[in-house]
Amino acid sequence: MASEPAVRARLRRAGQEHLLRFSAELAPGARAALLAALAPLEPGALREHCLRAAAARARAPGPPPGLAARLRPLPPERLGSAARSDPATRRLWEEEGLRQIALNKVAVLLLAGGQGTRLGVAYPKGMYQVGLPSGKTLYQLQAERIRRVEQLAGGRHGTRCTVPWYIMTSEFTLGPTAQFFQEHGYFGLDPGNVVMFEQRMLPAVAFDGRAILERKDKVAMAPDGNGGLYCALADHGILEDMARRGVEFVHVYCVDNILVRLADPVFIGFCVLRGADCGAKVVEKAYPEEPVGVVCLVDGAPQVVEYSEISPETASLRTPGGGLLYGAGNICNHFFTRSFLQAVTREFEPLLQPHVAVKKVPYVDEQGNQVQPLEPNGIKMEKFVFDVFPFAENFMAFEVLREEEFSPLKNAEAADRDNPTTARRALLAQHLRWALQAGARFLDAHGAPLPGLASPPSGGEPPAVCEISPLVSYAGEGLEVHLRGREFQSPLILDEHLIGASQP
Repeated sequence: MASEPAVRARLRRAGQEHLLRFSAELAPGARAALLAALAPLEPGALREHCLRAAAARARAPGPPPGLAARLRPLPPERLGSAARSDPATRRLWEEEGLRQIALNKVAVLLLAGGQGTRLGVAYPKGMYQVGLPSGKTLYQLQAERIRRVEQLAGGRHGTRCTVPWYIMTSEFTLGPTAQFFQEHGYFGLDPGNVVMFEQRMLPAVAFDGRAILERKDKVAMAPDGNGGLYCALADHGILEDMARRGVEFVHVYCVDNILVRLADPVFIGFCVLRGADCGAKVVEKAYPEEPVGVVCLVDGAPQVVEYSEISPETASLRTPGGGLLYGAGNICNHFFTRSFLQAVTREFEPLLQPHVAVKKVPYVDEQGNQVQPLEPNGIKMEKFVFDVFPFAENFMAFEVLREEEFSPLKNAEAADRDNPTTARRALLAQHLRWALQAGARFLDAHGAPLPGLASPPSGGEPPAVCEISPLVSYAGEGLEVHLRGREFQSPLILDEHLIGASQP
């Protein structure tokens, strides 16, 4: 274990000796824990990190000068569409995706290192229940989609296949996530195919460039953003593990999207047949000011430009057909080849530039009192998973329908969007559409047909509650045998164990 004089000398070189200012007051165990946390921080890197954070915070917010002239929308040859393609083309993409899954060449990778502070819970977001009739959590829904897509691919090709699930956690989420999976029997998955690993942590920095002491014995640390994926892949030998399993294609997604289709065969097949080394699902922006990043070209290279970096004038530009010129909204849903990820970890990761996130960071004042700030007081430096897009040799974007594939859970119930209610409604509305398309009819409590079901509901509570287990249907397929010509009263829960027992 590093001695206190040695750690103090390293902090002095980094200009951060204040982190030990309460050392003499600490009990031996607490002092040892603090020294153990500080010892790995390399002085030069720590100094550079703190200086860079303060400098980035000082830069003027808003669109970078001259950015508008460097922007171009994605050209048609770089963009596919689930909704605007003919059924035969979609089937071709889906068949190729299922073939690759059946060959055990596809893995999914979940980005789950965030703390969920905006949601207002003290546990990982994947453990959250949005209020579905089944009580399922985000983790359970995702695990069951993996099991279903394995069944679909295996059934199509007469084989048993596996989609490994890699889960990037952080110091905050690893322990609770691992325990949750163990308590729930990995939701029916083989534990050997669920691989959890941690991303790196970086000190939070005050506006004056000093790392923040959260408690007398603890530095305020934060995950290094979902772009910390690339260092974490190298740190934990994840790409080597993928190679041993024969994985060639990786679907990367964020934990909070309740509608996410894991290892989506249509997306996988599209990217493989187009020869993409890097791909991104996008949805059409709902309105010019919608706070989502835009997938576009900057100086001819694919990039995600944050909504705060695009001027209102540029965001409002329209195509001749009336759509937004910069309307390809990023939803943190990506395709990578393993070889591209290897190139990133070996060559490109050091070139990624961190982004500034200004946050409220608890700290101790000069007298050692714990302070919960009311206003943002600290800087967390983050890298984003999409920062690697410019390094792709063949980048492709794939547009999907928002109502089918994107409803993020980011905020507490008090917010007006992206909250538990909007997530629950999005899933139940989707399942009701699937049931109606499969030929089901719904009745009210008196046995009369429910009105207003001829067209899919949008917004508000669906007129009938219908929840379909991912183990029964991945994306609406195969439901006719259970539903066509039958009448149901709300709520209908279609689960693998309840099929046949549902009320007629």
